Order: sequence, then C-alpha cells, then structure tokens
Amino acid sequence: MTTYGTIPTSSMLGAATNLEYISRAKGRIKEGLSTRRPWKIMLNLHSFRLPPNLAEALVRVKTNVAYFRMNYALIILIILFLSLLWHPISLIVFIVMMAVWLFLYFLRDEPLVIFGRTIDDRVVLIVLGVLTIVFLLLTDVTLNVLVSLLIGVVVVVLHGIIRKTDDLFLGEEATGLMSTAGAGDGGGGASSSA
Repeated sequence: MTTYGTIPTSSMLGAATNLEYISRAKGRIKEGLSTRRPWKIMLNLHSFRLPPNLAEALVRVKTNVAYFRMNYALIILIILFLSLLWHPISLIVFIVMMAVWLFLYFLRDEPLVIFGRTIDDRVVLIVLGVLTIVFLLLTDVTLNVLVSLLIGVVVVVLHGIIRKTDDLFLGEEATGLMSTAGAGDGGGGASSSA
C-alpha cells in the first residue's frame, strides 16, 4: 500500500499548532503595542512648558509615567540597545532578555500565575528590569549599562517634567492619579496663562 501525496496528520497538527501560536503572538504584539501612546501626542510641541513649581513637576512626572509607560520603556530599551552595539556578548544577553520580556510582560494575555498566586504586572516589570540589569552587568558592561540607564531615566524624567498633563486621559486604572494631576494642572495652567 503506497501513501504518495498524503500528509501525515501528526506533522499537520504540529504545523497548525505552530501557526496558531505565531498568529496569537502577532495578535498579542499588536495588542501590547496598542497600549503605547502615539508618539505624536507624546512629542506634541504645544504641550511642552516648564512647570511653575516643584509640586507641579512631581505631579507631571507621575502622570506622564502612568500615561506614557510603554513609550518610556521603549525609549530606555532603545538607549540600552544602542549602548551595547559594540559588545556582542552583552547584545546577545540583551536579545535573550528581550525575548523573556516579550513572553512574560508584553505578549501575555492572561495574568501571570506562579504557585497558584497571581503576580501583578508591576512586580513582573520590576523583576524583569532587575534581572536584565544583573545579567548585563555580569557580561562586564557595567559602565555602559549604568550610563545608558542613567541617560534613559534622565530623558524620561525631563520629558515627564516639561510635558503638560492637562490634555491626557488616564482611564480607570489611574483615577487616583488623574484626580491629583487634574487638580495640579488646573491651577498651574490658569496661573501660567494669566
């Protein structure tokens, strides 16, 4: 009995599973990147103004970090990536850690559960950040990593300070921040325009 032209079902199931996984990953990447705010809003020149006082600056940083969280993470990761271009081993570690970030933070569509406990996204973010830094420091690029992280944090804080927050809508997850930011921006905006 010959079976020319037939495809074994076990290989078809494996291929279908792989295609399904890839299509789910694509969907999750699109969904994850949808939490990224448009760069046009983030870099709107009409929304840049120095804050009138330190309290307003702190409120702006908190609000902007809550609103542009994904954008800020991408900026810091790009700066870190650029600093590692001349260190191939560290770059490989960075790429591996990026894969871990993709699967454990950016591409997850369900909460992370370890030993029956649901892990908060902020805990995952902090743990992955610390692990990334530790693994990169183990590859002897301590100065590069620290300088690039410092540059990234300075860029984020500077943007957070000078970007006004009166045109941002945070949504339900940050209503406490929004009410605090709204009270701070309303007073600062009125006094700066008068």
